[in-house]
Amino acid sequence: MTSPSPLPLGADWDPLAALRTGDDPPLDVLLSGTVFFDIVFTGLERLPRPGEELWSRGMGSSPGGIANLAVAAARLGLRTGLVAGFGDDAYADWMWDTLGREEGIDLSASRRFPGFHSPLTASVATDGDRAMVTHGHELPEPLTSLVIGAPAARAAVVDLAGETTWWADLARRGSRIFADIGFDESGRWDPADLAPLSHCHAFTPNALEAMSYTRTDSPDRAVRALAELVPLAVVTDGASGSYAIDGSTGEEAFCPAVPVTATDTTGAGDVFAAAMVLGTLAAWPLAERLKFAALCSALAVQQFGGSLAAPGWGDIADWWHHLSDASAEGDLRAAYTREPYRFLEGIVPDHPVQGRRRAQGTFALRSDAGEH
Repeated sequence: MTSPSPLPLGADWDPLAALRTGDDPPLDVLLSGTVFFDIVFTGLERLPRPGEELWSRGMGSSPGGIANLAVAAARLGLRTGLVAGFGDDAYADWMWDTLGREEGIDLSASRRFPGFHSPLTASVATDGDRAMVTHGHELPEPLTSLVIGAPAARAAVVDLAGETTWWADLARRGSRIFADIGFDESGRWDPADLAPLSHCHAFTPNALEAMSYTRTDSPDRAVRALAELVPLAVVTDGASGSYAIDGSTGEEAFCPAVPVTATDTTGAGDVFAAAMVLGTLAAWPLAERLKFAALCSALAVQQFGGSLAAPGWGDIADWWHHLSDASAEGDLRAAYTREPYRFLEGIVPDHPVQGRRRAQGTFALRSDAGEH
């Protein structure tokens, strides 16, 4: 029997504490993919025209790519492991330190490659639109062997469009696999691409992806078709809400989105996915899982910077307590908004929780040591 691993470094709230036993695997969730160095420009009313230079009102840098999901999971109190390849440049030094030391993510199965530089994405976010430019190279070696040798985890989040050869091995080791997928640039939307879902517990595409693969004309019909393939089917539809069917519990649910003014939608889907993993591991009712995921996504898009915009329990508790105070003072809108989230009373910490780091203009190292 092994003792459960400690909370991620810097975390001070564990939403799964009451469910943990000495037989737990070291990790709650295992992730693998590419980590990008993201630079996000915000506060622009429109995208620049060819040959035009615009000055943005806001700018932030943060680890991106699979780091969006890793940070989101870790900030929700999940013991998170990341398998990724890092270069040996200054960007990689900063991201390794940020993910491992600041966010408490287990990088023991990740690897630094000498002479390899970090992939980089520059993103321009405007009202309702976004444009990106990315540069990077294939890793010198595939990550498959590193994933197989990674610490055991209760769940894994994977990309259906990526490497799938190790999914069966993870499933045999007891990991519940949550799959996602991206836009099919070929336009074929071949249902055969969904074959690896046979190893998965959950599938969480967006509405366009779900309808295209299932040849249906609504998110509701799409989620019902996907529920035939996986125990837990979730279809997200942006501001229109999310749909889910959990065949393992017999539950069906729809959840409207939380209305907010978005600053940067980068990583919102990753935050939603992390929250769904937490809710599933905690065995929350399906409707509560969707509401919690919608709330976390809404809190994230009000910040810029992808991964470092992900909310922690301090952000969630602040939102809940502010709403409760306003409701008690007779604010009808607050009372109406609060009612569907009453389940948070038994979940949010009842003590102050430290704030989390946000995206910053530079990837400073010396000042970070003094501030954090």
